[in-house]
Amino acid sequence: MSPVSAGQPANLPLTGERTVPGIVEENYWFRRHEVAYLYLAGYCADAVVLEAGCGEGYGADLLTEHAARVLGLDYDELTIAHVARAYPAVRAVRGNLAALPLRDGSVDVVANLQVIEHLWDQERFLAECRRVLRPGGRLLVTTPNRITFSPGRDTPLNPFHTRELAPSELDELVRAAGFAVEFLGGVRHGPALRASDDRFGGSIIDAQVAVAVAGAPWPADLRAAVAAVTAADFEIGTDDLDASLDLVLVARA
Repeated sequence: MSPVSAGQPANLPLTGERTVPGIVEENYWFRRHEVAYLYLAGYCADAVVLEAGCGEGYGADLLTEHAARVLGLDYDELTIAHVARAYPAVRAVRGNLAALPLRDGSVDVVANLQVIEHLWDQERFLAECRRVLRPGGRLLVTTPNRITFSPGRDTPLNPFHTRELAPSELDELVRAAGFAVEFLGGVRHGPALRASDDRFGGSIIDAQVAVAVAGAPWPADLRAAVAAVTAADFEIGTDDLDASLDLVLVARA
């Protein structure tokens, strides 16, 4: 993995739209995303992989350790220029997720991690994934669980999200696009993070959000707890999906 993903701040604006590695205050969210890449990396072994919506690029770079080739695609020009500089093992491509700039049946895996919730036309994107995947190729998706991420709301709390999905909604959406769902699981806190939840009034997530909303300095104990989080502090399983934090889906074309 490149030095950027090993802990150096990325040269990208921190807008809240994408997770950036190497920033202490972002570490909880970075590790929560990283665990899904680590979990799904085995599906990319010796494969031609398209990461559709690669963002900062740390995940695409991680997948290069397993895949034969990784294409990192993003629409934002600044972002894709950063990926090309920071992660030379990734082939950085600028393009629209609603019209993927690839030939039919040209990739083995499409990875779409923490991106589909940003898209206005999710159905069209999934149709494009189906088109560029070879027969039998796999689609890997992670996305926040609407039930726990924006509880009691139809409109997402995150202003960069257009449509969040509950487990059953994600399953139905992917099947309607012609995929066979092989795995649908959820990310949740492991023992150390459950202890942190208890320590910070029931939710280390809410504690971080409260600081961000208030624009206040980070309390030293919260900052230290967030800095200490690793991918190993999260678990992925199939129990009680409605209570999970993020959804993890594997489907076959």
